[in-house]
Amino acid sequence: MTAPATTHTIRLAVSDDLRRSRVTVFFRGLLAIPHWVWLSIWGIAAYAAAVVNWLATLAVGRSPESLHRFLAAYLRYLTHVNAYAHLLADPYPGFTGAPGYPVDLEIAPPAPQNRLVTLFRLLLAIPALIVASVLGPLMSLIAFFGWFACLALGRMPEGMRNLGSYCLRYTQQAVAYAYFLLTDRYPSF
Repeated sequence: MTAPATTHTIRLAVSDDLRRSRVTVFFRGLLAIPHWVWLSIWGIAAYAAAVVNWLATLAVGRSPESLHRFLAAYLRYLTHVNAYAHLLADPYPGFTGAPGYPVDLEIAPPAPQNRLVTLFRLLLAIPALIVASVLGPLMSLIAFFGWFACLALGRMPEGMRNLGSYCLRYTQQAVAYAYFLLTDRYPSF
């Protein structure tokens, strides 16, 4: 399942089977701690690279390939960790952001971007970031109730997983657009 079926350059591919291990669900918060630590460390470099990427995209009109790959890997890893921590996927994610996780972010290669839009990107992204800031707590609320459902059923209810995936997709599109300039396309509902 790819949610939603659009031509957006940032897509969330969901191939999760909804089964959850009750033991790992019970300890999910503790199991995610090493990933949150690594995300914090990698995030320092990623946000510094985002500033360089913004300057390069302003100068050249497209994100340099190496910066695009680095930022895409970080955003993909952030997606994997969020999917794991919010019970949208069950397997323990790797630490590299490599493709292949059951809830994965597909990111198109660098494409030309409008320099004027790039210059004012943060200002233009404010509405999308406001929506994303509402969807984040909603995803946490879904994870809270999903935790009980997974412990009782041994699976995540499909509707909860799909709504959580929707929240995650939109949020990652907003981050890719606003901060990392991985796309010139505004986040899509």
